[in-house]
Amino acid sequence: MRKLQKRLINYYIIIAFCLPISAFAQATKLANGILLKNGKQKLLVEFVNPTIVRVRYVPDGDFKENNTYVCLPRKQNKVKCLVTLTDRKIILRSAKIYVEVQRNSGSIRYFDLSGHLLLAENAAQPRQSENVYLNKATYNDSGAKIEKTANGEQLSANIAGQVKVGEAWKVRQQFAWQADEALYGLGSHQEDYMNLRGTKQFLYEHNLKKSIPVLMSSKGYGLLFDAGCAMVFHDDTEGSYMEMEAVNQLDYYFMYGPEMDQTVRQFRTLTGKVELPPKYAFGYVQSKERYVNQHDIDSVLSRFRSSHIPIDVIVQDWQYWKDGLWGFKKFDSVKFPNPKQMIEEVHKKNAHFMLSIWPNVAANEQTEMSKSGFVLGRNIYNALNPAARAMYWSSYVGKELYSKGVDAWWCDSSEPVEFDWNQEANSIAHDPVARFEKNVAVMSDLLGQMNVNLYSLHHTMGIYENQRKSGNNNRVFILTRASYAGQQRYGTMVWNGDIKATWSDFKNWIPAGLNYMATGSPYWTIDAGAFFVKAREQWFWKGEFENGTADSGYREFYVRNLQFAGWLPLFRSHGTDFAREPWQFGKPGEMFYDAILKQIDLRYQLMPYIYSTAASVTFDDYTMTRPLVFDFRQDTTVYNIKDEFMFGPSFLVCPVTNPMYFGPQNTVLNKPHTRSVYLPAKTKWVDFWTNEFIEGGRTIISDAPISHIPVFVKAGSIIPVGPVITYATEPVNSAVELRIYAGQNGKFDYYEDDGTSYEYKRNRYAKFTINWNDKKQLLTIGNRHGTFNGLVKKRKFKLIYISPDSNGHAKYNIAIKTISYNGRQLKIRFSSPK
Repeated sequence: MRKLQKRLINYYIIIAFCLPISAFAQATKLANGILLKNGKQKLLVEFVNPTIVRVRYVPDGDFKENNTYVCLPRKQNKVKCLVTLTDRKIILRSAKIYVEVQRNSGSIRYFDLSGHLLLAENAAQPRQSENVYLNKATYNDSGAKIEKTANGEQLSANIAGQVKVGEAWKVRQQFAWQADEALYGLGSHQEDYMNLRGTKQFLYEHNLKKSIPVLMSSKGYGLLFDAGCAMVFHDDTEGSYMEMEAVNQLDYYFMYGPEMDQTVRQFRTLTGKVELPPKYAFGYVQSKERYVNQHDIDSVLSRFRSSHIPIDVIVQDWQYWKDGLWGFKKFDSVKFPNPKQMIEEVHKKNAHFMLSIWPNVAANEQTEMSKSGFVLGRNIYNALNPAARAMYWSSYVGKELYSKGVDAWWCDSSEPVEFDWNQEANSIAHDPVARFEKNVAVMSDLLGQMNVNLYSLHHTMGIYENQRKSGNNNRVFILTRASYAGQQRYGTMVWNGDIKATWSDFKNWIPAGLNYMATGSPYWTIDAGAFFVKAREQWFWKGEFENGTADSGYREFYVRNLQFAGWLPLFRSHGTDFAREPWQFGKPGEMFYDAILKQIDLRYQLMPYIYSTAASVTFDDYTMTRPLVFDFRQDTTVYNIKDEFMFGPSFLVCPVTNPMYFGPQNTVLNKPHTRSVYLPAKTKWVDFWTNEFIEGGRTIISDAPISHIPVFVKAGSIIPVGPVITYATEPVNSAVELRIYAGQNGKFDYYEDDGTSYEYKRNRYAKFTINWNDKKQLLTIGNRHGTFNGLVKKRKFKLIYISPDSNGHAKYNIAIKTISYNGRQLKIRFSSPK
């Protein structure tokens, strides 16, 4: 009988998705667009601004918000919009784009003002829908069991019952992508896809998935789907569409660039600007699972300082609380007898302290929040409730932890529940459909079908907003395992989850991160060295290196991870099984140790470049670590390059994702220490390590010794390079190098502020622009604008001009000048060196 019922349900779903759509005969002009009606169906197409179009659709009834809080509240400003109505179609024209809506089906096409097609919905059937029931699960936590998982001690899902609480729509929005179009985004999914054409993607929050419902197109536009439910993206034999599991209304935004940085600006116009992180967030972050007591923290940090190894953040992972109280917001008095003094000692060593916090509540937290109705079940507090967020902070996180001096938050397990993070789930490890269904089911039970993807957004919202209310002017810095659109406005960065140490996995991290950062959410990173190193029974804990740091194969893997991570927004080492401090990998004079120190030192030398680029992310809606298509959209060769990216405007970074020296168990390999690199067209490139000039638009074989990965500088770049410092805000008394790479004109905005406070929001910062005129061989350092407490008013710059030899590109010349800059414009002319 159940099988027959299931067949009938599937039959009716198919019928519902295939119903023909008749004409939208009724059309009402609105201030910024048009409202169309076809029986009970309503379609609303409106300009938000001249480059953003909002599309809403309901099969029946009135428009009703999905209440995601992805988009910021905004005023309905009048947009100059010309509306033309005919019997067949309606044309909406702004100052930047125009939109055609077909009356017969309600399908929409988007064009630039030259008439080039940007995007078309499916002409015959743009939208399909069916009615779904919303259910609420009730939990009997008193009868639940504690389960020991790789994700810590978790309360089992002991569901007492399910109650119908409403209805919603399952909606499919169908498109017709263009044949030569490439698509990017949707978050970090670790499935070896760069260009998402021809793929199927499941959007739900998971330890190893960071879903962002945003697509970016090589055609010069982006799409934001404003829904909090689970979604499935298709561009395969089943069709080309985004399917949303439970919404009040279909609600998506078309965002026109045409350049990708401009499209990102539209996304952040809707969802919020990126907070400028504290400067220390761009230094080196040392972590492991875990430092076990107060002495451990102090001794590790002391060794960094005595060894003159740069570091800015040391991290305390889980189980600083009493045993048996998972996620408790108090330090165990035995392991950490005086946490305030411990953190003060960290600060005295010019470092910062990051602490892991969980959405789980324990002991009095669980009792008190339950009495207020703030526990969802499974000992998870209700982050979707503003009052619960306030109590979570004021009574526990703020009172017991922030008061001790904690600088930064590591929001672990912010999904906050999963189905397949245990050995019993091995049977579905390679079945993405089953994993989607089972993980979405447990999240739906806890949060409701419409909120499956929203927990982390609200969790970080509460921490950010309540810390800002504390009166402390220090910038909020949050590292979180889950993410969603809009979270960038809350001082957050995300990492790609508890990954395992295999070279094949490493290859997948790179396009996963680039697709995440392509969405307009700019700050993503990894556990350098991978979280799981050994191989255990669970599908996710099958690393290749049983002997860890004693294995030269793992040392090589770790070095290549770190050399990749050094060009990400957050530079971080973390994992279980084996410690990750640099001295675990050798000693001075040994190749792995020296390579680690070289990458860490370089990170600090580039701090002026990195922090200035971070300011551009905040002020100019830039993206720091970027897919090649962001800068070379007209070069179709870059569309599916998975293992190269730009770091800021100047650096082309090419990670090494294959072993060259050693395999597992110290197996010696005899492989070339090189890798293939494609250099994008229409510019020259300079090898960062050798200063060799190379013409773009071709593939070369580049040296890749263990000491460094291939890195190239775009001609025309101006790169500030400081001395090696041991923490990000260390005063610099020696000259900062300005490296000018010849070949074309260049520009760089040099930014400075106090590095820690929100005074930058009050325009307390300094900025000056450096321009290079290649034809005139002229460098102009512009007037400095603005000031702040601590500004170095007079600074020395060592100008290093790097140019090709007149006889060819393989050789180079360097000219050096030292100048003093006091904030007033300087012009310095170079002649081509001989």
